[in-house]
Amino acid sequence: MTQDNPNRFTDGNNGHRAAAGRWCSQLRDHAARLDLAEWIHPYSIVIYQLVRMLNFIRRHFFDHFFLADSSVGIASDCAKHIPHIGPHKIRRRHTQANLIVPTNTGLSARMPFHGTAQIPVKGTNMILLHTEAQRVHDTDQLFGIGISSARKRPESVFGFGKSTFLHQVARIFQRVRFQKPCRQHKRHSQQGNWQKRLACAAHVLILLFSLPGPIQAETIKPEDFLTFDAKQAKLGQLLFYDKILSGNRNISCGTCHHHSLHGTDGVSLGIGEGGIGLGTKRVSEDGTNRIIKRIPRNAPGLWNLGHRDVKNVFHDGRISVSDVYGNGFDTPAEEWLPKGLTSIIAAQALFPMTSGAEMAGTHAENEVAGALKDRIDKGWPIIAKRVRTIPEYGALFVDSFEHINKPEDVTIVEIGNAIAAFIGSEWQSYDSPYDEWLTKGTPLPEAADRGRKLFFGKANCAQCHNGPLFTDQGFYAIGLPAFGPGRTRKFDPIPRDVGRMGATDQLEDAYRFSTPTLRNVALTGPYGHNGAYSDLSDMIRHMADPVTAREQWTRNKPTLPNVPWLQKADFIIQEDRLEMARQARVLDVVPVALSDAEVADIEAFLHALTGKTAATRPMGRPDKVPSGLQVD
Repeated sequence: MTQDNPNRFTDGNNGHRAAAGRWCSQLRDHAARLDLAEWIHPYSIVIYQLVRMLNFIRRHFFDHFFLADSSVGIASDCAKHIPHIGPHKIRRRHTQANLIVPTNTGLSARMPFHGTAQIPVKGTNMILLHTEAQRVHDTDQLFGIGISSARKRPESVFGFGKSTFLHQVARIFQRVRFQKPCRQHKRHSQQGNWQKRLACAAHVLILLFSLPGPIQAETIKPEDFLTFDAKQAKLGQLLFYDKILSGNRNISCGTCHHHSLHGTDGVSLGIGEGGIGLGTKRVSEDGTNRIIKRIPRNAPGLWNLGHRDVKNVFHDGRISVSDVYGNGFDTPAEEWLPKGLTSIIAAQALFPMTSGAEMAGTHAENEVAGALKDRIDKGWPIIAKRVRTIPEYGALFVDSFEHINKPEDVTIVEIGNAIAAFIGSEWQSYDSPYDEWLTKGTPLPEAADRGRKLFFGKANCAQCHNGPLFTDQGFYAIGLPAFGPGRTRKFDPIPRDVGRMGATDQLEDAYRFSTPTLRNVALTGPYGHNGAYSDLSDMIRHMADPVTAREQWTRNKPTLPNVPWLQKADFIIQEDRLEMARQARVLDVVPVALSDAEVADIEAFLHALTGKTAATRPMGRPDKVPSGLQVD
């Protein structure tokens, strides 16, 4: 079997490729729900299966055995990005393999025929076990196993196949050579070491029988979470809602992640430091204290951050588990992040305190922001001193941490660990109708069950939203409309958000953002890194066809608190023609045709991911905090 370069899905000369793929998906979908013999002549089925078998034998046996190189690579589970010539992520061989067998089918989102080419090699073949989710056509697989290649093939036969609705039959002729074979293919065909080829075939067969099967639906169990101390969690609850942690003592973590708003702020781009109120009712202070810009990104939910599989946080993944700096995490603070933080949530909790727009304020307003101007970690000791000198807090830290003997021992590390204990234990959710369907067999509502089949099938949602958290924690460009102040950098004042590139400084990461978890997604809108869509169905439509949705997007789709003096600047980036063209060129989503009824079914399934106890958290919001400041 041969799969095209992924970027050709959007090429104007290859539109029939995507159309044929959708037709094939619809065929499978109908066949799953109907008696195939009722709408397709039985003899056609026999011919169809015979064609499949012959095509498999012809192409998979001859193409990938006789003409294959003897090098077999086994991609390790952590090999999320296998570089073009970087063999350090490929086992067995120290050279680039011509046949890669992933040991984790979750790596499918990085295969060269999907999205952008993360493995941009020519002639490299992949053995794929989860063929439906990986867009492997029926005629390219047998018993759920397919082999993919990045080689090109003639297009004229496929044009005929599309026009006559004989796509599946047309694939038999795709090796008709209208051009001379490439040098690489000719070189492969001339290799004749039969002993190596037999060894390669035996190796592949062993791997096929030893690798895990297709990706299965997963649920979450209590033991999947990190263990948190109950006393520390109670202390963290108070700190989470205490404005003492902000530079001007006027905003808390809970202001933008409030219980009444299910751990978010309910708006697309929030008002941070300098605001008054909650959610859509939050407004800016007047006069000299008025805000100069909105928070550049949407406030993400806090659900299941304490899960052991969480390896990076924030929309750009700028905080991740790593020992590159000797402190357990890769963060913007680099080596200045203090040691002793017990989880990625603890590391994450420290950084809103360093953001001028979120909690710190400006350097002319308070000592915390003034210290931050010198270095990112300089404000933390000031905040820690504020907290530990409050008698009630001092006593609580001594009681909650074994190594704290007196209030003077408290540092920002203990503050971060206490907040993490609260977030990690408070925002756990694994009791949705979907979980009951998985564990107890409780039927889903009819619409939700149809949506489940679409989610894991035709709509291809599970390509990225997979696993117990419904996220592969990867980074993708999904073409959301740009607006807002952007996450600007000192050397890049354009009001744009370059996403992952801002954390890695790698050009290939431009405009890519992390895959969000979908658990309780119906409660945590607006959606997207900038909250471009307030309605969940609009977000589903965008993911199905980003190009069309982007063209039809209007400025009333996001939910923006009313700030009159910022309204002209909110959409100014859209006037930058070149920047809009740059963003439009980067897209990792292959369009899928969905009807309004199918969109509604997928939305019903996403509602089935809402925990039954999501609205009733164990601790909730405290009535008062030790600092005596007002609790939002």
